[in-house]
Amino acid sequence: MKFVNNRVMKKDAMSLVTGQAVYTDDIAPKDALIVKVLRSPHAHAIVKNVKKDIALKVPGIECILTWEDAPKTRFTTAGQTYPELSPYDRKILDERVRYVGDAVAIVAGENEKCVDRALKMIKVEYEVLKPVLDFREALDNKVVVHPEEDWEVKVPISPDVKRNLICHDVLEEGDVEAEFAKCKYVIEETYLTKANQQTMMETFRAYTYKDAYGRLVCVASTQVPFHVRRILATALDTSKSNIRVVKPRIGGGFGAKQTVINEIFPALVTWKTGKPAKIIYSRKESQIVSSPRHQMQITVKLGADENGKLKAASLYTLSNAGAFGDHTPTTIGLTGHKSLPLYTSHVNAFKFAFDGVYSNTIPAGAYRGYGATQGVYALETTMNKLALKMNMDPIEFKKKNLLKEGDYMPAYHGETANSCTLEKCLDKVKEMINWDEKYPCKDLGNGKVRSVGLAVAMQGSAISNVDVASVTIKVNDDGFYSMMIGATDMGTGCDTILAQIAADCLDTHVDNIVVYGVDTDISPYDSGSYASSTTYLTGNATIKTCQILREKIIAAGADMLDIKLEDADFDGEKVYSVKEERSISLKDIANNAMCYSNHTLTATAKEKTPVSPPPYMAGAVEIELDKETGHVEIIDYATCVDCGTVINPALATVQTEGGLVQGIGMALYEDVQYDNKGRILNDSFMQYKIPTRLDMGKIRVEFESSYEPTGPFGAKSIGELVINTPSPALCHAIYNASGVWINELPMTSEKIAMGILKNNIEA
Repeated sequence: MKFVNNRVMKKDAMSLVTGQAVYTDDIAPKDALIVKVLRSPHAHAIVKNVKKDIALKVPGIECILTWEDAPKTRFTTAGQTYPELSPYDRKILDERVRYVGDAVAIVAGENEKCVDRALKMIKVEYEVLKPVLDFREALDNKVVVHPEEDWEVKVPISPDVKRNLICHDVLEEGDVEAEFAKCKYVIEETYLTKANQQTMMETFRAYTYKDAYGRLVCVASTQVPFHVRRILATALDTSKSNIRVVKPRIGGGFGAKQTVINEIFPALVTWKTGKPAKIIYSRKESQIVSSPRHQMQITVKLGADENGKLKAASLYTLSNAGAFGDHTPTTIGLTGHKSLPLYTSHVNAFKFAFDGVYSNTIPAGAYRGYGATQGVYALETTMNKLALKMNMDPIEFKKKNLLKEGDYMPAYHGETANSCTLEKCLDKVKEMINWDEKYPCKDLGNGKVRSVGLAVAMQGSAISNVDVASVTIKVNDDGFYSMMIGATDMGTGCDTILAQIAADCLDTHVDNIVVYGVDTDISPYDSGSYASSTTYLTGNATIKTCQILREKIIAAGADMLDIKLEDADFDGEKVYSVKEERSISLKDIANNAMCYSNHTLTATAKEKTPVSPPPYMAGAVEIELDKETGHVEIIDYATCVDCGTVINPALATVQTEGGLVQGIGMALYEDVQYDNKGRILNDSFMQYKIPTRLDMGKIRVEFESSYEPTGPFGAKSIGELVINTPSPALCHAIYNASGVWINELPMTSEKIAMGILKNNIEA
């Protein structure tokens, strides 16, 4: 291949580094009304009265909307394929508010100054209710977060909303407890993971206007344009034909923009007033009224025989949805389905069960890793603990039980691992980190200890039997190609990846492929950029489209050459006769097709996948731990990834590096904290710590490619996988340095120091 498996510069690189106007706020109309939201100071309350008369007199104020002015339709803001697994439990504005920050009123005015003034003048009368702030106390609590009668789900997920239960399921093969009884070694541990913010550079933002035909146009920084169209139509109680959604360049998403966070507010203003409207969330709003990672409590139980072979495994997850159920039924399932398969292909029995519950906290949503991150942390940490209990090297213990190519995966929807180099990845990071010399630790003699820790992980490539992707490519009159996709590039480089695939399929240069962003009126349908779907799924759609287009080009060229179709071929520049020295250029074919023939040099193809082949990785970390303060300094992080064929090694490397840094933040620093009234305390980067360049140490990335037979050129996904190993690897290294296992994220210096102190006292 000329471009696949090569370091091709991103399509948008120059426009970004030269500061071109490409983001939502850059291109918003200058006369758009400024929209802001008045928010509840209470975690649970009924809005009895909103006094807005004085605020409406502020010069420049266009409208103030409350629950009495908004449609009564319930919907979900989760950007998922219809019918969504997430419950329809929201209104645009509701008289019941369910968390601190929930929307009470929408204010729109000519400028920010008048809107801010009006917000201060609105007086709200609340009936304050008792909230449920600890999700571990939510199930069967006397306080019901969603008592409404019109709560509904489109897909059976075993809910019992009066018990605050959103979803429940159990997957079991064999008699787990009977198998545990036979095991020589059994271990059971419970872990708590906290909510984490995606902290993308570009905050949530959107603007709306009505076109010449009265249709609502929404331009938004979103990962899921087609789902935004459906959600807006449902919320506004109108037809999707009345809605158009356009996605400009996105300044990061990481799953946060798979939820319709704020698009609905300017949409309602424009719907009511007919005027363009814009909303830009501050960093504070993006911290307190967004869609962070789900807080979870996970219990893992493992059993092994005297030879170190796993015989039984169980995992139970309790997940905090927060005030609304967006993404909870899907995220929670991945805690088991994308962790247990690492080791359960040959066990005698396994069990995975979960419950998702409501509470009066910030509603959770999608975040890179999407539940697998929490599950891998719990399972891998328990595996490392079990290895210690059996006095085995953790790498050897893992290799005894590790998933291998060709293995059937009962815990992964019954799929088979048709491409897997996970054991090679494990061996590679063992070599990279110099495991045999450094494990478990070295005391430096100055109160500091250096140690290593290790973990493996898996993910998926799109959602099998659910996600779809489509691509349209046309030949233009100069012989270059326009490529229209429904997938959204959020900085990951998918526009470039898909252009590389198309260029090799069409035997042209990647610069001849012009990729267009998403416009729901023009682009072919795509589920959206989430679930690590774009390279795998849209890549396959690209190959299909190119095959169809090549056939059309050959047919048009054969007609112009007056030769039989079977005697013609295409080399990327011309259609030629395979029997004689005759040819015609693509440029001439394109011009002829546009003006003088019935040939249409446009092709569209769609791809749906019955499988979701997992990518895999291994990660090993070396840390230096100060036993007096508990401070952890990362010295080296070595990782090796199997994502099938690496389409663009440069982009795959930076994806891996970025995911690892986010995982380090989750492991050591990031923690959404509340006061006793349900208010989020860390509402800025002054209080919410994310890793800087000084915190991440040296990061090294290698690849051990497999060949996935169902993927484009053998490729699988990479985007979500790479966040999954830091938490368990760092937990392992911290134990090896300090003798303290941390079962609650983040693993702060304070927790480590207190654990060391406790061990010293007990000793």
